[in-house]
Parts: sequence; C-alpha cells; structure tokens
Amino acid sequence: MPFWPDAIREVRKLQPEFLFVAEVYWDLEWELQQQGFDYCYDKRLYDRLRGGQASLVRQHLAAGLNFQNRLTRFLENHDEPRAAQEFPLGKHRVAALITYLVPGLRLFHQGQFEGRRKRISPHLVRGPDELTDSAILAFYEKLLAILRLPIVRQGDWQLLDPKPNRAGNHSNENIIAFRWKHSDGSLLVIAANLSATASQARIELNWDVSKNACVRFVDLLDDTVYEREGKQLVEQGLYVDLPEWGAHILSSIAIRET
Repeated sequence: MPFWPDAIREVRKLQPEFLFVAEVYWDLEWELQQQGFDYCYDKRLYDRLRGGQASLVRQHLAAGLNFQNRLTRFLENHDEPRAAQEFPLGKHRVAALITYLVPGLRLFHQGQFEGRRKRISPHLVRGPDELTDSAILAFYEKLLAILRLPIVRQGDWQLLDPKPNRAGNHSNENIIAFRWKHSDGSLLVIAANLSATASQARIELNWDVSKNACVRFVDLLDDTVYEREGKQLVEQGLYVDLPEWGAHILSSIAIRET
C-alpha cells in the first residue's frame, strides 16, 4: 500500500491548501502525481536541455498538459551545478527561456539571477562572495517581466512544429517553438535555437488570422518590430532565422486589415 495517498489526504483534512512537491526521478513523476502530489521535479527536461538535444526536448514537451502543468521546471537547484557554470551564456539564455516559458511550476534557485557559479552545500549557511554577472541579471530581469504578462499567466499554451524553410535544410530540427494565446486573441510566440549553428524554420502558428491582415510583432527580448502579412502566416507559417543560441519572443501588438 503506497504511503503518500493516505498521508496527503490526512494533511489536507487539516490544511486544504497545503502544496505537495516531490523531488522525484526514475520516471516516477506521473505515478506520484496520481498519488496526490501537486508537482514533481522535471529532471528530464533539465538533462535534455543540458545535452542540447532539441529533438528530445520537443518530444518531452509533446506530453499532455495534464502531466506538464504539474511539473516543476528548473535550471539549477541545490543538487545540480550552477546554471552559470554549466551553461555558456547563449545556451543559458535559450535553456532558461524554454524552461520557464512552458507550463508548470517555475523554480528559481538562490543566486541564479546573479549568475553565481559556486554550488553551496545545503548543510552550510554561508557561501563565498561572488560578483554579480550583469549580463545574466539583466536577462533574468527581462524574463521575469515576461513571466508576469497576463498572456503567460492566463493564456493557453501549445507546442509548435518548426518545418524546413527549404528542401535540404534540416536546421529546423534545432528549433524549439511554442506559443501562448490569450482569450483576447493575442499571441506570444517563442522560438529558440538549441544549437551552436544558425537555424531557419517556418512555424505554423495555429492562429485564426485573416489572410488580408497585416500583423505587427515586437520581440520582447530586444524590442525589434516585425511586420508579417496574414496570407504568408496562414499559407507558409512564420519564418524565423536564428543565429546560434538565438531566440525570439514575439508578441502580436497590432493586427490591421489591408
């Protein structure tokens, strides 16, 4: 007889809003979710991002939302190497965008925003003084602002399928793409190149937009504005050309009929 279902049930009789998070591995995440845990660690996504395995990341993110919504996404914790130490800056940014802009519970570790590189034993109450990495801090400040947007907090998430831009070009396989859609019809498209090679793709947005529309997107990472014709978006998809470890976070800011 499993221990946790009875234990969780008894605790919730006294504290109905108590949150149970399992640090669990060995493919037992789904089982513990069924036993009553609200969230389980997603070590599989972390490992695949660290390995730069875009196809396996995509496969993992294709799981049902009833599973994904109850995963704890992280890029570092007390057991893993510091993200700033484990991931070069470009890869760090892309891995963080994928980790924290997919559904689930978002876990940030103390010192992660500042780019600390020394892993501290949880048995200690002190650590060495380290200089803040200003580039990493600026990136996380921007990411946190994006995570506060209503479209991310209240919208519907969907994994997208980057298609080849042309015959013989398979660099689309390096790109992870997904989108958030708000009830007001607005869209937030994330496309991230999980490789050290420039990569291109056309991404079907699964978005109800008129072929006669002109859509303006702003990239929330660098404020660049792009205009795309509705006809092109519907018939060919959104074209992206990403440098090594490059990414877009494209917010639809205006739609007008032409």
